[in-house]
Amino acid sequence: MDIITNWKEVKNLFEKSLMSSFHCAVATVSEKGEPHVAPIGSLILGKPGHGFYFEKFPRQLPRNLKINKKICVMAVNSSRWFWFKSLVKGKFISPSAVRLHGIVGDLRKATDTEIKLWKKKVNIVSFSKGHAILWRDMSMVRDIEFTRIEPIHTGKMGCDTWSTKSVAGHT
Repeated sequence: MDIITNWKEVKNLFEKSLMSSFHCAVATVSEKGEPHVAPIGSLILGKPGHGFYFEKFPRQLPRNLKINKKICVMAVNSSRWFWFKSLVKGKFISPSAVRLHGIVGDLRKATDTEIKLWKKKVNIVSFSKGHAILWRDMSMVRDIEFTRIEPIHTGKMGCDTWSTKSVAGHT
């Protein structure tokens, strides 16, 4: 799949994923070659092929990134209503999941713009105790340059959910 052509669809799916499950899964590999998956709820996608996430809670993820900067991020639209409608119709009306492969940059201080984007995402729950506990001091980010989009195939349920121009052999 083409990052430029499909980026709008990818961003839309990530938004739905974060709204329905509050995170995406980020996979790395440890120094022993073991896979490691961490939930990240602060990933923000920007211009085609680029994103960043706030790194506050992960412990193993930063250790793995010191050895190997490659990651795989998976987003799934977990909305019950989306799945119910799709099951009733016998097909997904939009993509249900996607993997993004990329390279992560070094930890750095977030810009004011990045902090504003994050605050806008979580503003709806700014009144809550959990908001202050979890997200008050979000200040450090890592950039991600995505190199490849990989659709998650769901057989006949998922046919024709991605732009047909850019997905060769999608079945």
